[in-house]
Amino acid sequence: MGRPLRLMLVAGEHSGDALGAALMAAIARRSDRAVEFSGLGGPQMIAAGLDSLAPMDDLAVMGFVDVFPKLAKILRHLRTLRRHAGRHRPDAVVTIDAPAFCNRLARQIRPLGLTQIHYVAPSVWAWKPERARKIARTYDHLLTLLPFEPPWFEREGLAASFIGHPAVEWGIEQGDGPRFRAAHGIAPDAPLLALLPGSRVAEVSRHLPVFLETVAALRRARPGLRVVIPSLGRAAERVRALCADLPEQPVIVSGGAAERFDAFAAADAALAVSGTVALELAFAGVPSAVAYRTGPVTAAITRRLITGTRFASIVNILLDREAVPEFLQENCTAARIAPMLDRALGDPDVRTAQREAGEAVARMLGRDGEAPSARAARIVLDLAEGGAAG
Repeated sequence: MGRPLRLMLVAGEHSGDALGAALMAAIARRSDRAVEFSGLGGPQMIAAGLDSLAPMDDLAVMGFVDVFPKLAKILRHLRTLRRHAGRHRPDAVVTIDAPAFCNRLARQIRPLGLTQIHYVAPSVWAWKPERARKIARTYDHLLTLLPFEPPWFEREGLAASFIGHPAVEWGIEQGDGPRFRAAHGIAPDAPLLALLPGSRVAEVSRHLPVFLETVAALRRARPGLRVVIPSLGRAAERVRALCADLPEQPVIVSGGAAERFDAFAAADAALAVSGTVALELAFAGVPSAVAYRTGPVTAAITRRLITGTRFASIVNILLDREAVPEFLQENCTAARIAPMLDRALGDPDVRTAQREAGEAVARMLGRDGEAPSARAARIVLDLAEGGAAG
């Protein structure tokens, strides 16, 4: 037997941690050689066998302003990973999403001559399309989640492969709603609203107060409304702190993906930040609204930069229509959101339309083909084994 295959994986947030863990499992199943995983990741990647060199939560920041309090730690972790890449000489480096951190790291280690793969394409179709040229100079291959993304990079000379969205293989539709309700004392006929205020502490701080105001508005017409908030890690701690003094306590669940999907199956409607969780809700068939608010500085900069899309939700972007209502920035208020969620809780036509939209998007993102993680593993192994050092 030859030496193990050495792969360096880097993820900077919880969604990337889930992608990385699924990729690692698919690589381990497919590879004929033992595989050593090192780099930086969260609890799921560590459980899958990653030797993580730093805490992933140190990178979980949002916006142009929120990064500054953690800047020293971020720079220190960059140096750690750069030294590791030089000493360890992995057969391939796979960076996962988190473009602000991962692109900087990739540029710093480019002179080492390692095979570099990036998982999750930057949204050049939404803003600053000229970034595609810089990305093409930084990586050897790009794995995209959306079917329309590869041409943006191929025209700049970067090999890119659409693999599908990993959410299609997470078993979202297998959630057990009755079990969840029974476990948490929620009556079968009680209206249940899921709140998903973000995976970062700063996101929770910005969104959860508005989400709770929305719940209070809904309860004036629906006094029996129950609330569930799936959350993990430090974000969950912030959720508990913000909910501590509420007269009616929500069900806060931190048991991981299976419990989250059970909560989705139990929920009658949901309010979520834009991002992967909004896509999960669509796959689960939960009628939803998407809301998002950033700080004023970030909002002003973002408005100037984003010119290529009308929508924030990937469901709406793929369908090119507002299938899932969006409430962004100044529209992210309880007064605007509550009436829509009231319709989602009670109007069969609204509920059916959103479920049909979720089905259409699941098909577009590869639900009926080879699992995205398997496609990604095949490409990573081909590149790593083709360029492996002796």
